[in-house]
Amino acid sequence: MSKRSTSTAISTASPGLKAGALLAGLGLAASFFYVRAKTRQAEHEHPPQGKFVEVDGVRLHYLERGSGPVLVLLHGNGVYTEDFVSSGLLDQAAGHYRVIAFDRPGFGYSDRPRTTIWTPDKQAALLHKALEQIGVESAIVLGHSWGTMVALAMGLQQPDVVRGLVLLSGYYYPSARLDAVAISPPAVPVIGDVMRYTVSPLISRLMWPGLTKKVFSPRRVDERFDRFPVWMALRPKQLRASAAESALMVPAAISLSRRYAELKVPVVILAGTQDKIVDCGHNSERLHERLPNSRLELAPGVGHMTHYAHPDKVMAAIDEIASQVGEPLHPRTPEAEALARASESGV
Repeated sequence: MSKRSTSTAISTASPGLKAGALLAGLGLAASFFYVRAKTRQAEHEHPPQGKFVEVDGVRLHYLERGSGPVLVLLHGNGVYTEDFVSSGLLDQAAGHYRVIAFDRPGFGYSDRPRTTIWTPDKQAALLHKALEQIGVESAIVLGHSWGTMVALAMGLQQPDVVRGLVLLSGYYYPSARLDAVAISPPAVPVIGDVMRYTVSPLISRLMWPGLTKKVFSPRRVDERFDRFPVWMALRPKQLRASAAESALMVPAAISLSRRYAELKVPVVILAGTQDKIVDCGHNSERLHERLPNSRLELAPGVGHMTHYAHPDKVMAAIDEIASQVGEPLHPRTPEAEALARASESGV
């Protein structure tokens, strides 16, 4: 091809390329303003309902309800404390426990500074300091899904503080996770930032019904989950946290699995036999075999959302740990406590 023909081809293509670039730019701009509007709407309709505590410059949001022995709830990836509210577990547990449910770093209304790689160990150390500031000396810790890794890290780091663990549908051992790779791009600096402020929330919204169907499968999506505020989970800051945790899944499991034999606290492991997110045989059954001080309960015909499918079994597991470590299952009311003190003093 001659220089003249090459030049002609470039000049002919240039208007088309420019028009395409202009349309792409306009599309990204429209997406940006739409995502910003939906984010503001979501935060206006669902403002923080709990308290804040600042630890090492990181502001954490948490819900606190009930009284009695302390129970800490740690949610999974992609959601925040509202998942425990929607399922009813938080209120049910608050009938007998002082429940503290954290928005883990980057989720809900908690910060997630980019200066730190938020491994389970880093999150565990941060949450332990937060509990100290709140005035908690010991607690039972319950984790769901990704939150089980943080719960395990807390148990390994602070066996004198963590009285016992309840682990729901956890990922404990490394395995090939193509889904994690596919969800990770919004965590990449620059390109990921553009994506999560423009197209990623829109794509995620289109995928949301299929994803929720998968996590609840083989059961139907629980109607209680319909109350979960979808756009709170699709805000750019939370998408970055979700993407980062997807990328961390395999290395985090590799690191933690080498230390499970060091765990000293009692553990109850619950999992659905038909979990399509994490295989219960590779994870829950294997962990149970590794931990002598553990009990495994498998729920036939249940998927990933065990706290929706069997809240009674979850509460029984919490009570089981409480009884093992000598915590009262049904704390006395203030009136009963006053009567007991009067009886003990002989009045």
